[in-house]
Amino acid sequence: MPTPAAPGGSRIVAVAGYRPSRIVGNEELAARLDVSGPWIERRVGIRSRRYAQPDESVVDMAATAAGKVLATAGLTARDIDLLVLATCSLPSPMPNGAASVAARLGHPAMAAFDVNAACAGFCYALGVTDGLIRAGTSRRALVVGAEKMTDWVDPDDVDTATVFADGAGAAVVVAADRTEINPVVWGSDGDRADLVTIPDRHSSVTMQGQAVYRWVTTSLAPVALDACRRAGISPADLKGFVTHQANLRMIEHLAAALGATGAAVGRDIVESGNTSAASVPLALSRLIGTGRIRTGDPVLLLGFGAGLSYAAQVVKSP
Repeated sequence: MPTPAAPGGSRIVAVAGYRPSRIVGNEELAARLDVSGPWIERRVGIRSRRYAQPDESVVDMAATAAGKVLATAGLTARDIDLLVLATCSLPSPMPNGAASVAARLGHPAMAAFDVNAACAGFCYALGVTDGLIRAGTSRRALVVGAEKMTDWVDPDDVDTATVFADGAGAAVVVAADRTEINPVVWGSDGDRADLVTIPDRHSSVTMQGQAVYRWVTTSLAPVALDACRRAGISPADLKGFVTHQANLRMIEHLAAALGATGAAVGRDIVESGNTSAASVPLALSRLIGTGRIRTGDPVLLLGFGAGLSYAAQVVKSP
């Protein structure tokens, strides 16, 4: 029997998010950190964030988000042949989290692996998945970003404790006759990898926030423009702009620099905090859920973070 031809492209058919139930407002952090709630909001744009329960793991949250997106797509785990999990906050290097998520979903035989590009992870995972589908290796895939950053944050460090949070987001990606996930523009700046680190498994995350801010605001607008160019559109054509939710000032600077004047901008950070690899799908799901972007709308996704890694692609909203 001849091998079926590889599809012309891939598309996202559903996106869903999971936010833990515990809401942590700025005032809860302010007293311990000797700052004020308004100071935190002015500095990073966050009013509240979500923390997982002590016994709630990255795998738990990833499986919940994956289950939600499968239900939204009208599929079961048995319909999926690939699961890619983007995360940097697993408690140990083995086993990989994706295999455990697949087992939780009731289909442990599917191909499953992790991607660690930190806050750029979801966009990296989406780019890899698109390539595997185009190659004919996969037909239906789950792409999940999930993080429990609170496991790796020093609660007394004002630079990180005010920012990082927990959550998961997921997308179902399937083969398509035409391109709806456009070519990824990705890369890294490894000479600056020391700007965001977890030195070892006994350490907390460290971040040189001002240096990261300068890198993002001076280096990433051309990446976003290149992603638009590869999709054959201009920034003015975008209906949505979803970046990693690192800092509200960063997000607004990038949107202005790109000139995406007609795009709905993802600002999920205000209520969810910085959830690393989960932030892009969480922000995208919020824009979809509130009706600010509609099916078929072109949306630019841009992930960036530790590494320093970045990835961007224009997709059509499911």
